[in-house]
Amino acid sequence: MQNMQATLYNQSGEQVGTIELNDYIFGVEPNVPLMHQYLVMQAANARLGTHNTRGRGEVRGSSKKLYRQKGTGRARQGTVRAPHRMGGGIAHGPHPRSYRLNMPRKMRRLAVRSALSVKYAAQQIHFVDQISFERPRTKDAVALLAALGITGKTLIVVDSKNEQNQIVQRSASNLPHVKTLLAGYLNVRDLLHHDHIVLPQAAMSVVEGILGQGASAATLSEEE
Repeated sequence: MQNMQATLYNQSGEQVGTIELNDYIFGVEPNVPLMHQYLVMQAANARLGTHNTRGRGEVRGSSKKLYRQKGTGRARQGTVRAPHRMGGGIAHGPHPRSYRLNMPRKMRRLAVRSALSVKYAAQQIHFVDQISFERPRTKDAVALLAALGITGKTLIVVDSKNEQNQIVQRSASNLPHVKTLLAGYLNVRDLLHHDHIVLPQAAMSVVEGILGQGASAATLSEEE
């Protein structure tokens, strides 16, 4: 297992050392078709599938033939519930269904590693020792991003739902271009959608435990 080096900063933007990165996670050759397949899966699984239309047997109206078949000079007609009539049933319309797709675990993990490698190669991942605020304040989150020289859409990754991380989440919640995400929920869509990724050491450990070589059967909890 090879390791790479990256600069480690504190939340004041000061360099405090270096951090070893697993080449298996941040140095893979990006698999673009696999990342695309992952995005298609996420988009499909986000669909509710609750759309519905009523067929001719479900709309209101008599089933009686409107008038006799021949001798009127008019086009032959059946029920008022026929699809071609106003207020009639919909022919071949959508009905509730599941759009759910799935991918094997190894493919999902490789897709996420590919996205992380793309972001690292573009120098869009910012490694910090920790993020700690005294209380929920938006200006603290703004100060963090300014200290790291970050502008644009930003994804802040946290390791767990502890009290401190909830303060971080609430501090960033008023910023429309910032999203806070648990490390266990890392996914291709969020990684590629944001211009910058802020990754504390604690969250880094969670990512390595899930995506590293010899990782346990625990899977990333994608938004499926």
